[in-house]
Amino acid sequence: MNYQGIINQDEIKASKFFAVKVEAFSNLIESIQKSLWQYSKYSSILRDLGKGKSVQDYSLDSSSQLLFLKDRVVVPNDPTIHLSILAKRHDSPLAGHPGQEKTLKPVKWDFNWSGMTQFIKDYVSSCQQCSRNTNSTVSSRIIQRRLVHSQFF
Repeated sequence: MNYQGIINQDEIKASKFFAVKVEAFSNLIESIQKSLWQYSKYSSILRDLGKGKSVQDYSLDSSSQLLFLKDRVVVPNDPTIHLSILAKRHDSPLAGHPGQEKTLKPVKWDFNWSGMTQFIKDYVSSCQQCSRNTNSTVSSRIIQRRLVHSQFF
């Protein structure tokens, strides 16, 4: 709301987007929570943080029970979870198959797992929709250049 009590349309759009984002990630959060305990490194960190001990660069969010490394959610080495994250950040209609860099940046902003950069690059490079989009863009550019070139010569 602005200072006059009138609802700002940008705030409405942002809140709707946030609600969709939270709903889409609720199952993912549960998967991450359960999977973290299966890895000794993370389970010991979770136990220490639960006892109130300090662990360098790690924190535990009290409401979601997610483990954070600095300000990013720690994701265990579980390809199912990695694929779920990429399905939401790359394949979903809201994401729109943005390509490697535009997929990598927001995922790195929110999450942390070992080998993430290579996993995302491999995933996006094997995406059929992205390859169709890339090929059609390249083909149309070549055709446009040929048309322009033929008009002048």
